Amino acid sequence: MKKLFTTFALFAIIGLNTNAQTAYITNRNDNTVSVINVATNIVSAIITVGSSPGGVSVSPDGSKVYVANYSSNTVSVINTATNTVLTTIAVGTHPVGIIVSPDGSKVYIANNGSNTVSVINTTTNTISATITVGTYPEGISISPNGSKVYVANNYNGSGGNTVSVINTATNTVSATITVSAQPWGVSVNHDGSKVYVTHYSSNLVSVINTVTNTVSAYIVVGNQPYGISVSPDGSKVYVVNNYPDYTVSVINSGNNIVTATVPVGAYPRGISVSPDGSSVYVANFGSNTVSVINAATNTVSATILVGIGPWAFGNFISTYIQPVGITSLSIEPASISVYPNPAKDEILIETSQISDIEILNIEGQIVETVKTTSTKTIDDISKLSSGVYIIKVKTDKGIIVKKFIKQ
Repeated sequence: MKKLFTTFALFAIIGLNTNAQTAYITNRNDNTVSVINVATNIVSAIITVGSSPGGVSVSPDGSKVYVANYSSNTVSVINTATNTVLTTIAVGTHPVGIIVSPDGSKVYIANNGSNTVSVINTTTNTISATITVGTYPEGISISPNGSKVYVANNYNGSGGNTVSVINTATNTVSATITVSAQPWGVSVNHDGSKVYVTHYSSNLVSVINTVTNTVSAYIVVGNQPYGISVSPDGSKVYVVNNYPDYTVSVINSGNNIVTATVPVGAYPRGISVSPDGSSVYVANFGSNTVSVINAATNTVSATILVGIGPWAFGNFISTYIQPVGITSLSIEPASISVYPNPAKDEILIETSQISDIEILNIEGQIVETVKTTSTKTIDDISKLSSGVYIIKVKTDKGIIVKKFIKQ
């Protein structure tokens, strides 16, 4: 049996902090990315990238940000520790939507001008595959277990008005779903059972059943819906309505009814929900601002000035749960291994010493505590919903964490 080991040089003495989040806003008209501290809603850095940046996606561990540069036909890879561009990767023509896989090993880019999806190997920062999809692909999203990628083909004609479903194991299109006119933004819910797609010219959101690959419902929203984001628990869907509305529609996913409409800035584009679901960030292209919506009250709690023409099409908020209270470097790093990863029913957790184990969801909430009598523990995860989880182990050197994916 092959074992996967991860070593950590830093240890946290106190628990986990979900507030230390960062938002990365692509500014299409000045070729920069504004870095926002989500705790303070203050721009902490500005990073120069390629020409006409639009799509953006943060890696699951928060260490990298991938930016699709529409006019440069490239992807900029940002090191979040230094807020500098590590490398620039040539992709297809006019890249728009971009998404990182749940395990961080791949990046998928929708190339609007070449009707393809480029697949980047994040270890080598090279293109490992190019997949032909429909006409004018725009938005892109991925299932929580990383097995499927969904691509909105925007052209209102032959080869368009469809969603391509990519099998990530084979890098082939396994299904093509016919939807309403001009599909644009795409977002998969927390357990992978539904895909939500905005339709720019028909003012609709389609709901796709991922088991049958068919549209199960259409929801009427505002004019020219563009970006879309599902809350971490899947209960709400947030949709940006462009011109002339300048609003965000809030959808109850249980009954597919719009429960609120929130005014934001001019020509809103991208939208992303904070990992705890408490705030929603909206990039307003025409106002050069980001609106922060309080999800509890459905009102704008803050407006942040950013660069020129903010676009931020994708998951632009880091979902990484960061250890806090870091006090020292470890000379002899502890280890934790999880196998298999991703897993469906059971996982083998192996630690460097006997210790109780906590399993947390991506919001930092404890979903299970595992009592151990050995350094090797088999845990039943069959009742957990699909998604990303954190294993937290307290050792005599501090706390170590390890991410795993429940299929």
